[in-house]
Amino acid sequence: MIKKLQRKFLLLSLTALFVLLALIVVGINILNYRAVIKEADEILWFLSRNKGAFPGFAEHPEGEPLPGKGEPLPPGMSSELPYEARYFSVVLDNTGKVLHTRTDRIASIDEQEAIAYAKKALQASEASGFQQRYRYTCSKEGGHTRVTFLDLGRQLNMAGSFLLFSVLIALGAYVLVATVLILCSKRIIRPIAQSYEKQKLFITDAGHEIKTPLTVIRANTDLLELDIGENECLADIRQQTERLATLTSDLVYLSRMEENAQALPMADFPLSEIVQEAVSPFHAVAKAQQKEFFTKIQPLLSLKGNAKAVEQLINLLMDNALKYTPKNGVVELSLCREGHAVVLRVGNTTVRTLQKKELESVFDRFYRADAARSSQTGGHGIGLSIAHSIVQAHGGRIRATAPKENTFLITVSLPL
Repeated sequence: MIKKLQRKFLLLSLTALFVLLALIVVGINILNYRAVIKEADEILWFLSRNKGAFPGFAEHPEGEPLPGKGEPLPPGMSSELPYEARYFSVVLDNTGKVLHTRTDRIASIDEQEAIAYAKKALQASEASGFQQRYRYTCSKEGGHTRVTFLDLGRQLNMAGSFLLFSVLIALGAYVLVATVLILCSKRIIRPIAQSYEKQKLFITDAGHEIKTPLTVIRANTDLLELDIGENECLADIRQQTERLATLTSDLVYLSRMEENAQALPMADFPLSEIVQEAVSPFHAVAKAQQKEFFTKIQPLLSLKGNAKAVEQLINLLMDNALKYTPKNGVVELSLCREGHAVVLRVGNTTVRTLQKKELESVFDRFYRADAARSSQTGGHGIGLSIAHSIVQAHGGRIRATAPKENTFLITVSLPL
């Protein structure tokens, strides 16, 4: 139980840490990438307004710089940007004919490549986007279209490096925190473990202490009955004494099951025969209570487990089903193999349909869904808790569902 709690704590903590670090890494890299794109679009917008060049950096064919004209650089743009940026542009008319190209501010692109990039950009449906590592934008100049490209190779490489380093740092932080959590998990849940151990010890000790006064009460009740004969009060005392004795035994058994689940002796046994023998007496019980009982048991199934515990599991599930099935209701039990597990299903009709919240709580100690599940049925609300512990001791799963209206179904899956 404590080890399972420790594993759940570690799983939840490490999952939450992973999600948090993943969100941080994804978030900062998205912001970084969007910042790169935003800056590039601002540069392209400025270049488009100035006919594909920075003011003062246009050159005539002989390479002499022309006088600086046009609007100044927008606020926030470095004055070194015109010297650092690598860009080119192509002007085309409405028929796609190339009117002008500028490739003097980039060395890796010649005129033919610039034209090819521009035509691909015009074929795209968006006015801006990427052609490989080049960010482009299309703008209208009179009756013509200018496609301006900006080389973002260096910025994209830096963004990729930032992504790699952020992932590595996040992984390092995850490993470090995970190591600390694993080393400290026992200490973190120690108060819970101590409280749980004290609870189990109290139940065991109280169970043994209660047995003696219950034995004395039984004996005195029998003596009084011999002296004064049968009496309604004595009958009530005997009935309540038996209920208390049964509850005490169940609590002690449940505590021992949770404490010694790993030590439960396991061996191969004929499961189909055990189930058939366990359910056999319930046919007469169901008939006496005017209820119908049907079974469908696949023969020759075997299981590695504890035969006595599985037999008790059958008794608990059948007892629960018969107790809460109304008169003329139906109880059904089936056992079959599904994949690498044997599946036991015990279903019964009910007075009303249990809600999802109630179904999730039926395996809790002393839980009763409604007034119908009261002590009048003879139960204590602990039988399904014991069944749950038996299934867990076998490494299986148990769940409660309401597949149809006014039905209740318990499904047990035990690994082969």
